[in-house]
Amino acid sequence: MNKHWWLAAVAVVVLVGTAIVIGAQLPSDTAAPPSHPPTATTTNAATVSRTTPVPAAKYQLLWPFADERQAAAWQAGYRAGGHQPWHLDADLTAQSFTQGYLRYGTLDQVTSVSVVGTDARVGVGYKRPDGSTATAAVIHLVKISSGTDAPWEVVGTDDTAELTLTTPAYGAIASPPVTVGGRITGVDESLRIQVLRLADENAIGQAGGIPAGGQNAPWTAQVSFTAPADSTLTIAVSTGGHVNDVERFAVTGVRSLNAIHG
Repeated sequence: MNKHWWLAAVAVVVLVGTAIVIGAQLPSDTAAPPSHPPTATTTNAATVSRTTPVPAAKYQLLWPFADERQAAAWQAGYRAGGHQPWHLDADLTAQSFTQGYLRYGTLDQVTSVSVVGTDARVGVGYKRPDGSTATAAVIHLVKISSGTDAPWEVVGTDDTAELTLTTPAYGAIASPPVTVGGRITGVDESLRIQVLRLADENAIGQAGGIPAGGQNAPWTAQVSFTAPADSTLTIAVSTGGHVNDVERFAVTGVRSLNAIHG
């Protein structure tokens, strides 16, 4: 009996030990972090549902892909070798758009995440001096292309009463100089506007030091830019300087009419 008990105990130990070793193995295809999005603090988590992507034609595709063909090309690289897996993460895509494309470097916090199927809203912001977080904008993203590995694409922001960008209208045709406007609530605000095009490293038009403020008060400015005809452009307006260099921002997407210098 003692011998049988000892053999049974050894078998249990071997089986348990094997299970522990197997459970401790790391996947060989562990995803590396994106090359330029920073570390972000996420306060609300969400799970992406694997459903059919929203048709891209419904939105202005702002970043990181110019069209669905580019998204499909990334998918091919991802399937072949795990290329740039951060495109599957709405948080990192929103952060990379904010810090890499718009160059709002101090907005290093993810303050909220809401994902419903192929539609996502990600709040981005900064830490106040007291350690609390503030939301500068809520980025709207959708999944484009097809398949369970369809990547996320930034298509705009959800404006709030604190700062809106309503002119030009989303999806409108814009020619230089473009009139940009909206409403703002704040004190002693100084607006900065930039016009960006995906194919250009730097802003193709910008204006700064635009005074604004009040309670739901209108603001307006004109910005010159140069762009090839029928280009998708991102127009971004930001304000800050009280506790952070960028405290609020909003973006819209338009298409260029022609290549005239404004």
